[in-house]
Formats: sequence, C-alpha cells, structure tokens
Amino acid sequence: MGKKIRDAMTSNPCSIDADKPVAHAAKMMKEEDVGFAPIVQGNRIIGTVTDRDIAIKVVAEGKDPQATKVLEIANTDVVTVEPEQDLDDALKLMAQHQVRRLPVVEDGGRVVGVLAQADVAQEAKAKKTGELVEDISQ
Repeated sequence: MGKKIRDAMTSNPCSIDADKPVAHAAKMMKEEDVGFAPIVQGNRIIGTVTDRDIAIKVVAEGKDPQATKVLEIANTDVVTVEPEQDLDDALKLMAQHQVRRLPVVEDGGRVVGVLAQADVAQEAKAKKTGELVEDISQ
C-alpha cells in the first residue's frame, strides 16, 4: 500500500482526562460526534473509552455517570500506532487485536490522532478493506 498512517488518520482528536466523570465524556463525545476517545493523564494516553463502554459499563449497570470516573470504565490495554508507520501495519494490528480504532501517538504516548477502520477504508484498495473488515469481525 505504501501509505502512512498520517495520511489517513484524524488529527487532533478530542481526549478526556482520566479523572473526569463519565457524564463529561458522554457530553464531549456527543458534541464532537465521535464514539471513541483516548483517555489521558497529563498529555499521555493511558486508556480509551467508547460510547458502547458507557452504555454497557455505566448505563446498563445502573451506575451514576456523574460519580463514575472515566478511567474506571476505560480500556487500559491500549494498542497504539505512530504516524509514520505504514497503513499495512495498522491493518495487521486492527485484525490481530480485533479493534476498529487505534490511537496515533508520538513522543511515547502523546495523542496526535486516531485511525479508524473507516479512515483505512478510504485510503486502502477495496480488496484490502474487505480483508480488514473480515479479520476484525471474526
């Protein structure tokens, strides 16, 4: 493919401080029209949260979104990529880890972007995109 992650990623994504309540995260995600956000401490990524995490781990469990900190529901086993890596590398990681979005980081954890399955689909050839969707969905 030859393209770099930088060519396909969404730059400067909104991120959420780890100590913020889930309600704050939900409002920010609504305002930004996103379903995924990196969780940061300082300016370093320490986790991710999705709208599905909020629905399943907070709403469905009857937890208070004002009292529950976003870090309590975050995925802290984060797989990241760097902007200069090849898109092929990202495709492999997405399939291997069964994820649809990857935070893009520089300088050991500073979030500079997010690479989504849809971003890859726009940049990749149709065959490669089909294989990615198939691999992630297994």
